[in-house]
Amino acid sequence: MKTYFAIPLLAASALVFTACDSEEENAREEAFEKRADALENQADAVRKQGEAAADAKEDDAERVRQQTKDAIDAAKERAEEAADQTENQADAIRERTERQADQLEDQADKERDRE
Repeated sequence: MKTYFAIPLLAASALVFTACDSEEENAREEAFEKRADALENQADAVRKQGEAAADAKEDDAERVRQQTKDAIDAAKERAEEAADQTENQADAIRERTERQADQLEDQADKERDRE
């Protein structure tokens, strides 16, 4: 008769311990879940920060490209102006030397006419 009482008593004890373990296990799982959620939130924040930093760098790159293009355009314009000035100087030299040559030819003609 002892076994009849012992078996139900053991079963009831197992149920009580299982129920206690279940509550503890649930609390433990909930704690793990909260930590996992917090880590996932941190991961999301890191991704957002990374995207923002990457976007800022891309904006920097675009600004550098535009500044470089502007600088090249300005340098090209200055180079064109310098080339135009140089061509104007060349034209002035031609005109001056042509006048000098004309004067020399006029003098030569006068010399011939004196003969």
